[in-house]
Amino acid sequence: MRKMTNSNLQNAFAGESQAHIRYRNFSDQAKKDGFPNVGRLFEAAAASERVHAGNHLKALDGIQETASNLAAAADGENFEIEEMYPAYIAIAEQQDEKKARQSMHRALQAEKVHLDLYRRAASEVSAGKDIGKTDYYVCPVCGFTMEGNSPDVCPICGTKHELFLKI
Repeated sequence: MRKMTNSNLQNAFAGESQAHIRYRNFSDQAKKDGFPNVGRLFEAAAASERVHAGNHLKALDGIQETASNLAAAADGENFEIEEMYPAYIAIAEQQDEKKARQSMHRALQAEKVHLDLYRRAASEVSAGKDIGKTDYYVCPVCGFTMEGNSPDVCPICGTKHELFLKI
């Protein structure tokens, strides 16, 4: 693929991915504000943006076999843990941006759990096995991910277990 087309696809993938997440959050807010049908409109648009992002990722050959996908996911998490979030947090602290610092610190802590989960899954896949069937719980405030049972309170932000999303 030519460099410009590759760059355009990467930018389109990033934009569509961000729109997907933005519209999901807009949907939640519309519902909270008492506009359930506007919420559904945002949900539909978010689903469409996810399709666009997925198509761009496929065109970039960004989806491989599971072992490679796990390695790519682990590499991404490791980059966020070792480089991206520490640098971003330092700048937020320097600029006294408390909300940004808290958001990024919480994400950093959750990414450490993701990295561990991906590495353990990669070990099983490399042995030709699937991981064991389990429930996952995600904190709706900070993104902490737990396998098995949700904790009484989130170890990162203190959210009560009743609010965790079961996957």
